[in-house]
Amino acid sequence: MTTTVKSAYWKGVREGAPFFFIVSPFALLFGVVATEAGLNILESLAFSVAVIAGAAQFTALQLLQDDAPAIIALVSALAVNLRMAMYSATLTPHLGAAPMWKRVFVAYFLVDQSFALSVGAYEKHRDWSMSQKLAYFFGVVTPICPFWYVFTVVGAMIGEAMPASLGLDFAMPITFIAMVAPMLRSLPHLAACFVAVTASLLLVSLPLNLGLLAAGLLGMMAGAAVEQWVARVKPGHAPQAKEAEA
Repeated sequence: MTTTVKSAYWKGVREGAPFFFIVSPFALLFGVVATEAGLNILESLAFSVAVIAGAAQFTALQLLQDDAPAIIALVSALAVNLRMAMYSATLTPHLGAAPMWKRVFVAYFLVDQSFALSVGAYEKHRDWSMSQKLAYFFGVVTPICPFWYVFTVVGAMIGEAMPASLGLDFAMPITFIAMVAPMLRSLPHLAACFVAVTASLLLVSLPLNLGLLAAGLLGMMAGAAVEQWVARVKPGHAPQAKEAEA
């Protein structure tokens, strides 16, 4: 059956729809913890609209809640989102010829889910035109990104309604555990996590929360070193980079 631009869009909507059940709870939680950190509903929504990246938003929010300078929060959020540069490079052969204004929107809505589904679809449907590829991409983000905004507002409204005495300080670390734990699927992942956690505890006294940045760098270095060691021990071992980015 010939794929039209319209059918490519709806194909993207159908395949992106299951992520609604993942994105919505995290957006809801972000809204709650954002108000707990002192943001109002409008500021929480603006945060989600401006950043639209779950891990980076939680990272920046945690640092700001710990009274870290804004520049440290920005640098940390950018470091968390460095994978987006690799995503962009991977999509360039498929979408790089699109008009500039369309590429601006693609860049804005480039998230883990839209990247993963789009790359798989483009490899499978190599005969798609540029219009079909773009339609599929925006179809994927339709059931994902708008609901990130909606549930951020819902969460912020819930957070403002909660009494301060309730205390939601536990929500942030639990959120990070929930995001990181499923990713620890190999020895390099475990090594990176162990070194980063240990270093963050040892360097907690550094000013401006620089210990977190240093711990992150040390964790990445440890993971890369273990990856190289595993590759030498097992010559047939494939690098885990793609798995880590998923």
